[in-house]
Amino acid sequence: MAAKAAAECVFCKIIKGDIPSFKLVETELSFSFLDIGPLSSGHALVIPKYHAQKMHEIPDEYLADAMPVAKKIALAVGAVDYNILQNNGRIAHQVVDHVHFHVIPKPAAGDAEGLVIGWPQQKPGMDALKKLHEEIKSRL
Repeated sequence: MAAKAAAECVFCKIIKGDIPSFKLVETELSFSFLDIGPLSSGHALVIPKYHAQKMHEIPDEYLADAMPVAKKIALAVGAVDYNILQNNGRIAHQVVDHVHFHVIPKPAAGDAEGLVIGWPQQKPGMDALKKLHEEIKSRL
């Protein structure tokens, strides 16, 4: 599938070379570079060379290419502990409207470096989980 780009997209401009970046790995389908506002040393972004705002809009071959790139970066920065983060939509904390994956090393416990998240775990009952499971399975 041919790559899709958007003229106004900052990440599409980075892929084209119109905006400079600290490129790490580039494949036919993916482009990666250091984040200029890192949460920790080695924080990088992996972006598909297909413009779409949300992950479900990206062709599978682009998604399949992105994770091996993220793995190479995690290994290259020597991250023992790290997060792979991908947000979809504003209320899910997506800032740039082009699918991208963060590779965020977590060098130490605590909130000083790396990704810091809350996890508002819910406690649904088994009946509610069973109903949800049936609903999702019927759509797969």
